[in-house]
Order: sequence, then structure tokens, then C-alpha cells
Amino acid sequence: MAWGSWWRSLARFDRRVWILAGGRLLSQIGIGFTLFYAPIFFVEQVGLSTTLVGIGIGSQSVCGIIGRFLGGSLADSPGWGRRRTLLLSAAISAAADVALVLAQDFSGFVLGNLLMGLGVGLYWPSTEAVVADITTEAQRNEAYAITRLADSLGLSLGVVMGGALISATGAYRALFVIDGISYVLFFGIIWVAIAETLQSQASDRSFFQGWSTALKDTRLLIYFTVNILFTTYLAQIQSTLPVYFSQFLPGDESRQGLEESTLSYLFTWHVAFAALCQLPVARALRQLRPSRALMISATLWAVGFCLVWTAGTVSHATIVWAVLALSVMSLAMVAYTPIASSMVVMLAPDALRGVYLSVNSMCWAFGYMIGPPLGGWALDQSAQVAHRFWLAAALSTILTIGILVFLDRKLRSNQTGEGNEIHTK
Repeated sequence: MAWGSWWRSLARFDRRVWILAGGRLLSQIGIGFTLFYAPIFFVEQVGLSTTLVGIGIGSQSVCGIIGRFLGGSLADSPGWGRRRTLLLSAAISAAADVALVLAQDFSGFVLGNLLMGLGVGLYWPSTEAVVADITTEAQRNEAYAITRLADSLGLSLGVVMGGALISATGAYRALFVIDGISYVLFFGIIWVAIAETLQSQASDRSFFQGWSTALKDTRLLIYFTVNILFTTYLAQIQSTLPVYFSQFLPGDESRQGLEESTLSYLFTWHVAFAALCQLPVARALRQLRPSRALMISATLWAVGFCLVWTAGTVSHATIVWAVLALSVMSLAMVAYTPIASSMVVMLAPDALRGVYLSVNSMCWAFGYMIGPPLGGWALDQSAQVAHRFWLAAALSTILTIGILVFLDRKLRSNQTGEGNEIHTK
């Protein structure tokens, strides 16, 4: 398909896809202000250890699991729906930023992360369900790619502006204020422009009954396992990698590690490159079965982790290796995120999209529960352990690919069985 035809096909999407993408862009700008700088701030200025910061960030997952559990059921409930769940999510996330602005110690840091985890937990099942509701199956991969593109663009803008603010003023706490404002703006967009997308119909299904169906779906449970590994990889970019680059990469003669301004440029490149690649990669992979496309993502993660290890252990061209590592990780990320959501929608009954997407979103909670504390622990050890941590992460992708091969065979077997059943009828 020619580029002109491609863009015309994108223009035919429901306008609510674009409105939701615009709202997500605004909220992600705020997240970009804090995402890569919060760990550095709480380690270097508040004085927490990297292990405590990892535990604090990982604590988001505690309330994140609760939020996702509630969010899936609320999103599927005729008495509540997607829109109200999104509004509640934005309000709680704004309150989390207030807590982080005021945090002076570990307890305040944990409180802010617990609230943020609850808000994020409510957010993902509902926003992904909205996209599934207003698109056709043929459009879904690219619709998710559009919303992920908005996320990446917002992050890149937020990282650039956050880095500039830090370089000019050193006012780290102002970053949380801006993040909170972005959630208030997102609340306003949902309130004004997004009507409820859940089909209004009476249901005698209990509030949590959909979970019984989801947790009996072996395909979903296998995918849940492998998805935790993917989200653990993502967590390393956002929590462990900034501290590793700032403390362990060879720097100039006056310091070990990279300066904040250099980190800002590196992570700006990471999110900007992801934004550039999001739609082309989604289109390139759409002909593959989702499990096969995810194998490509896992392979890219392995290469990216090896490049991080190289950046930390070579004595020359450190920045070049760091740029290469973040570039490959950008490709790994964009090969994963839209396909992961589309695959879960494919597995889900229409009436249980919110619950199934909640299970998918819970993988992020578990991944971020495991990833930051594990990475923080590694960085608190010797430099040798910190460097080898990335090689261990690369080796773990062998397990990830093995599970995906098993899942691919199971999905094909189910499709063959359904086809034979229809043929005999």
C-alpha cells in the first residue's frame, strides 16, 4: 500500500481515536517530566538508596494490581463503564503527584507511588477497551499504534522539557507539579469529548464474574506469563537504566557516569525514535501472527541489553553504544506494545474486553513490581554485578521466546480444531 493510501486509511478512524490520542499525548508529556528524572532525584537529592527507590517504584504495583482488578470490572459494568473509570483514574493520578511534591522521605515517596499505581491501574483497562470498542478488527493494530505513538510523542516532549527545566533550575519537584496539571487536563478532555463506548445492556453477571472466565482461559494465562517478562524489560529502561547510565558508564575525567543533560538527550532520542518507528513497525508486523511478532520483539530486547553491557564496559565511544542500545530498545518496545493489546482483544469475548485487558495490564503491575527492585539491587552491588545484570537480562529472553513458541503452537492448534468443528457441522 502506498504511503498516501496508508494515511487515507488512518484518516477513516473514528474521531474519538484521535481525541483519545490527543488526551494521552498531554498526560504523557507530564509523565515524561518525571519518568527518567524521579529515580535520580530521590537517589541523589532526597538521599534514598537505589534499592529503596527501586522498592518505592515497585510499590506502585501493589495498588496497581488492585486498580487493574477493579478497573477491568468497572469498565465492563453497565452501571459504571469506560468513561467514569478513566475520569477516576485521572483524578487519583493527580493526587499522587501532590503526594510526590510533598515527599521528604521514603514513606512519602511510597505513598505517592501507591496512589500513582492505583490511578494507572484503573487507566489501562478502560483506555484500551475504548480503542477496541470504536475500531474494527482490521483497524485495531494501527489504532493501538496511533495511541502508543501519542504516548511516545508526549514522553519525548516531556523528557526534553523536563531536562531543560532541570538543567536551568534544578527544580525537580516542579516536575511533579507539571505532571499533576497534565492529568487535570486529561480529565477535562475525557469529560468533554469522550462519551461512553460500552454498549448499554442489562446483565445478570455479577461484578467480578468475568474474572472466573478469564482465569480459566489457558491461552490468556500462558500469555500472562510471557507478558510479565516483557514488562519487566520495559521497567529496566524507566527505572534502572537512567541510574546505571548516571553512575556506571565511563564519564569524563572529573566524574563517573553521564551528566543529567547528556541523559536528557539520550532518553529524548529513545522516545523520539520510538515515535518515528511506531506506525511503520506496526504496519510491517501486521502480516505476522502476534506471537511471531512478539518473538521479534524479544530478540531485539536481547540485543539491546547486550549493547547496554557494552556501553558500560568499553572505554571508548561510550555514547555511541548507549545510543545504539536505546535505539534497539525503542524498536523492541514498539514491536511489543500495540501487538500485545491487539492479541488480548483477539482472545477476549466482547462482553469481557475490560477484564481481559485488565489481565493484560496486570502484567505491567507485576513487571514493575519485579523489575525496579531487581535492577536497584543490582546497582547497589559491585560494578561487576551491575554490568553483568544486563547480560543476565539478555539471557532471560531465551525463556521468553520459548514460551512464545509454545503459545503460538497452542493458538494454531485451537484454530485448527475450531475449523474442523465448523467443517463437520
